[in-house]
Amino acid sequence: MTDLPPEADRVPPGGVVPDARELDVRWAHAWRPEQVVARLDGVAAPWCVAAGWALDLFRGAPSRPHGDLEIAVPAASFDAVRDRFPEYAFDAVGRGRIWPAADEETLAATHQTWVRDPSTGDFLFDVFREPHDGGTWICRRDPRLRLPYDAVRAHTADGIPYLVPELVLLFKAKALRPKDESDFRGALPLLDRARRARLRGWLERTHPGHAWTAALTSAAPSESG
Repeated sequence: MTDLPPEADRVPPGGVVPDARELDVRWAHAWRPEQVVARLDGVAAPWCVAAGWALDLFRGAPSRPHGDLEIAVPAASFDAVRDRFPEYAFDAVGRGRIWPAADEETLAATHQTWVRDPSTGDFLFDVFREPHDGGTWICRRDPRLRLPYDAVRAHTADGIPYLVPELVLLFKAKALRPKDESDFRGALPLLDRARRARLRGWLERTHPGHAWTAALTSAAPSESG
């Protein structure tokens, strides 16, 4: 099942509450990362694949089925991304509601955008519109965490940009759904000392006492991650 996004700080009026079973059907034909890469070729914005797919790109192999595909883009660069998909609708999402073909005011009050094929109603991928300060990425969960985009993104051998695993896991640490726990356990042996130290420090600041902190301290790290 595709999860509805977490609650936003501000939510516009209106929107529709989707049926959870219907969402499974509408996300059944979600794109793969290479399909988005083909359409965003030449876009200068530092976008990247996020969430579960990003961890699989880091691993270099699939680890589980994915019910959707998420990419992250700097909020100010959203139009450059949207312009590459003129035939599709961009629906804003927040607090379990959807705003079809959202206007600019609704987009400004939400964080996620589901890309929809108007001819079928299928959702294809999810766009996170991320806070930033010019070339500095800002963590929406903890604005104290600010990094240059070179530290936020990595690339596969064939050039697909993805969010670095320690940041993916920081975002997954909040909900601790079964798939998040599984993703952490699968990625942990592949994290080198530097990645583990960064994730441990961020967890201690953002989620004090988090269960993953002890695992990051005790497990033997990879030397090549």
